[in-house]
Amino acid sequence: MRSAAPVALGHFRQVLDVDHKADQSPVTRADRATERAIRDSIAAEFPEDGIFGEEFGRVAGDSAALWIIDPIDGTRSFISGHPLFGMLLARMAAGVVQASAVALPAVNEFYAAARGGGAVLNGQPIAVSSCTDPMAATIYVNEGERLWRTEPDLLSRLMQLGQNRRFSYDCAPYGLLASGHVDVVVDCGLEPYDYLPVSLLVEEAGGAITDWQGQPLTLESDGRVVAAATPALHAALLQQVFS
Repeated sequence: MRSAAPVALGHFRQVLDVDHKADQSPVTRADRATERAIRDSIAAEFPEDGIFGEEFGRVAGDSAALWIIDPIDGTRSFISGHPLFGMLLARMAAGVVQASAVALPAVNEFYAAARGGGAVLNGQPIAVSSCTDPMAATIYVNEGERLWRTEPDLLSRLMQLGQNRRFSYDCAPYGLLASGHVDVVVDCGLEPYDYLPVSLLVEEAGGAITDWQGQPLTLESDGRVVAAATPALHAALLQQVFS
């Protein structure tokens, strides 16, 4: 991941042609070049593994392992010069994420997690907060305008909670949650390469993360995510907001 960061940064705040996919989400040569760099690194070190990336799809491997790549998480942030775009990577085996990395290269923050091995930020161990009360929580709401359009009642319930609420985007809030600065992240409209890398980061930092029904996140999840610093806080949110 670190070796691919200069590829993304080389395009950051430069003039870029922006294309749009079928769903109207933007994509640039920076997305494609960064994913190629990550794929090349994986292929060199793990030639038997499969790869599933946002820009170039899925290639099966001979092993049971699958790498998940989002080369630039937050292309809208990237093309508008906002430094909190990310790079996401996860390695799955038998359908379970075993290791992941979440990089914010423009602000020099590199998160990593290994199943059973904890979570780190720039090599230093991190942990979630001890918050258990939804009314005392700092809540980050990703994709707020989407929720306002599609889930207004849910958003209204969510806005009744929390001591501090912020609207946000992309992967950076999950890093803030994992490192104890944020207590809740609510998200929607995600793809597996968006939520699987951050899921292990949150879990290994001591937090809880599931879909809106409280089910574990898998390749088949519907892209609606709720993450919380503690199991008690997560359970309270499921009951008060998502039930």
